[in-house]
This record gives sequence, C-alpha cells and structure tokens, in this order.
Amino acid sequence: MGFCLFNSVAIAAHALKAEQGVEKILILDWDVHHGNGTQHLFEDDPSVLYFSMHQFPYYPGTGDANEAGRGRGLGATINVPLPAGCGDIEYSGALRRILVPVALRFRPQILLVSCGFDAHRADPLASMELTAEGFAHMTRIVRTLAEDVCGGRLVLLLEGGYSAAGLREGTAAVLDEMLAAQTRPIPPAADAPAGSMLSAVVKQVADVHRRFFPDLGAA
Repeated sequence: MGFCLFNSVAIAAHALKAEQGVEKILILDWDVHHGNGTQHLFEDDPSVLYFSMHQFPYYPGTGDANEAGRGRGLGATINVPLPAGCGDIEYSGALRRILVPVALRFRPQILLVSCGFDAHRADPLASMELTAEGFAHMTRIVRTLAEDVCGGRLVLLLEGGYSAAGLREGTAAVLDEMLAAQTRPIPPAADAPAGSMLSAVVKQVADVHRRFFPDLGAA
C-alpha cells in the first residue's frame, strides 16, 4: 500500500520455515503503522505468531485488537492498538504485560522484529512520543526474552522512520543494547493505574486473547 515493495520480515519467516526447518516463529512489529501485509500473509498460520504495536486509528486503518487471526491461526495474531501520544511507558509496558507472557507460552524458535523508528517523538508523520531510552528498553526486553525462550536467536530488520534524528537516536539505542556484552536486566514494568492509556490497551487486548494466553496483563 505504498510503503514497501518487498516484505523483508515475511520473506525471512518463509525462508526460515522452508529452508531451515524452523517450526515456530514470533514476529514483533513495533513500526508505527500496522503491518497489514504481514498479518495477511500469516493470519491463518498457527506456526507464525504476529504481534503488532501500532498507532490506531492511523494508516492503513487495520490492526484493531479484535483482528486475532482466522481458521487454524486464530489467536496467533495479536494487535496492540495504541492511541496517539503513547510513549516509553506505554510501549515498554505493553511488551512486558502482553508480549512477555505470550512468548513464554508460545515458545518460538526465533524472534524477528520489524524495527521501525517512526514512533519516535521527532517523526513528522506519526503522533507518538518514543525516545531513545524507550527504544533501548524495548530492545532490552526482546533481547532478554530471546535469551530465555529461543537461545538468543533474535533478528531486527529496519522498517519505517522519517526523521533523521529519530533514525539516528533510535538506531544507536538499539545497537547499544544489542552489542552490550551481557543482557541487561529488564526494566520494571510500568504501573498501569485504572484509566491510564496503558491500562486501557492491556485490558482491550487481554479481553480478546486471554482465552489463548491466560497470563496476559501480569507485570
């Protein structure tokens, strides 16, 4: 729909399954736009769990929490629709309270990340408030998670980003975490008081997916 000709993460997932015999893959997409193409390609495939955090409502208009997969893949598509204005607390909190319990139950053999930087606060297209510290926290969470569930097999693929400062700061933060000699402790989960954006998003997703992942929402 105008943003890419080749879906790199989808091609990678297909190649891992077809050529490497990988049986379970988790794709985390934190690009600010919903990955409608990735979802469409895998929404009926229970071996590929697609997890997207994105600004909603926003282009391309898909990615409601109720879009949870279809057929045999029901429950293996998890959309986390974030309202405009979300930042470090909401993104890191959603990873801790939704992605972590999902990954611990799904037990992927590799974790692929659609690593966009267009949720950076300096990006001119979107309306999110992520900082370099937020990208560092998210990377720390997924790196530690990959160590715990799939032997450290983690790949990050560059996605969107329309601010030179946002790309520079986000990329540096991600690489600093990836190149650290050891995995660093995951930062504590942010509080999610009733009425907060984080609380509302976690409840919305948990209401759809708790039948598949009973631990959703725990810190």
